[in-house]
Amino acid sequence: MNTQHQMSKAARWITAVAALMMIGVYFFPLWKISLDAPQYPEGLEMHIWVHQITGDRPNTLENINLLNHYIGMQPIEPDAIPELRYMPYIVVLLMIIGLIVAWAGRRKWLMIWLLLFVIVAVIGLVDFYLWEYDYGHNLDPSAPLKLLDSYQPPLIGYKQLLNITAGSFPHIGGWILVASLVLGITAWLLDSRTS
Repeated sequence: MNTQHQMSKAARWITAVAALMMIGVYFFPLWKISLDAPQYPEGLEMHIWVHQITGDRPNTLENINLLNHYIGMQPIEPDAIPELRYMPYIVVLLMIIGLIVAWAGRRKWLMIWLLLFVIVAVIGLVDFYLWEYDYGHNLDPSAPLKLLDSYQPPLIGYKQLLNITAGSFPHIGGWILVASLVLGITAWLLDSRTS
């Protein structure tokens, strides 16, 4: 095997840690969407996991659906979202590939894994944006409250709708994925310097 294309021991260990830390996304939500409205002074927070959607408290999802009903948004039904069924397998596949890369120690494989990681992340964000677009533009015309315009929740950041402030940000699981990617890139840069 040509040692010119082998990763350093440190880079291999960092890659292995980057892959293994993705296990954390099964224990923490990837994303959170918060809603602040006068009728809910304590606020509502929806958590998007790799395999489910929950609230920060019991009945949060029902309360969000109730708010959405008034402006004609579709109800959020986790069982009807196909991404929640196949995303857990995609994350497992990324972990396995990352561990294989660390074990084999091929620099080219590390670059392929990082590119695959970025592609999956971009597709995930685009899919989330499109879901929000559909969610905010396909409003029920018979809703109790008629909006003059569509309302698309923010992809990231805050957005105001009437007396409701919506916030959308990564949660712990999302930051774990960011940290995993940063570690993978660190392994690549470290290996490039030592070669």
